[in-house]
Amino acid sequence: MDNCIFCQIAAGKIPGTIVYQDDEVMAFRDINKQAREHIVFIPKRHLSASLADLKPEDSEILVWILTAAQQVARDLGLEHGYRLVTNSGPDATQSVFHLHFHLLGGEQLTGWLGSAHQPGREEA
Repeated sequence: MDNCIFCQIAAGKIPGTIVYQDDEVMAFRDINKQAREHIVFIPKRHLSASLADLKPEDSEILVWILTAAQQVARDLGLEHGYRLVTNSGPDATQSVFHLHFHLLGGEQLTGWLGSAHQPGREEA
């Protein structure tokens, strides 16, 4: 898609700091990083807007992305842990509608995913 920023990065039309790529997947540093290490993983082809829109016949890309994320995490020395997330839709704060995952790590992560309290759950 011509107007998709991630498609343009994958095509080399927009520069990015690439940390991994193979025939199916590309990973690059996020320019608006939310952790010491913040890497974005995309399928090189525009398969869907988000995980919610992925077709069953395209699900193999998930294996490719997870395998790439595992390799990059190893390469970055994230042996103490990392977070791999995807946002699906505007209510989840998705801003680029090209299936992608964020790898966050390199420091102690905070936020409700890392705490005992979760929004919407009353304390007993």
